[in-house]
Amino acid sequence: MLKAAYPHFAFTREPGGSPIAEKIRKVIVDKENVGMTAVTEAMLYSAARNQVLHDTVIPALEQGKVVVFDRYYDSFLVYQGMARGLGLETAQTMTNIAIEGYETTLTIYLDIEPEKGMARIAANSDREVNRLDLESMEFHHKVRAGYLKLAEMFPDRVKVVNADQTPHEVFADVVRLIESI
Repeated sequence: MLKAAYPHFAFTREPGGSPIAEKIRKVIVDKENVGMTAVTEAMLYSAARNQVLHDTVIPALEQGKVVVFDRYYDSFLVYQGMARGLGLETAQTMTNIAIEGYETTLTIYLDIEPEKGMARIAANSDREVNRLDLESMEFHHKVRAGYLKLAEMFPDRVKVVNADQTPHEVFADVVRLIESI
């Protein structure tokens, strides 16, 4: 829907978004890789981020497009830096290396109680269930707390949308934020 309404936007995801980054994504989200250490996970995310930057993001920016990510480095700061316990400083250092100065203008966090979010995932048979979805509820609460902390730290850039609304209402809130750039 957004692609048709905003042809000057390029849409991608992290991890993934380019052929090599998608291969890295498969390793990250594979449910068989539950023994992956936090450091290995962080390095793989950083590698995928740098790859999609070169393969997808920079070319889109050179064409004058606005790049919209389904996750980018703020997710890394939250998941790996805060929830996995690597530390925000370590995650920020890894991020700075991977993004090579390509900062984000706006991060939209869709906020919902973890229990409700996981119930939605369970109810959606078309959605991929990956290794991170299988984490404990405690982990998902740490992720939510991390995003809310990030929104407090960077209020001009990180915006929170109430995701405990109808899909139409959430979409309308997101579009309003995007159009405010």
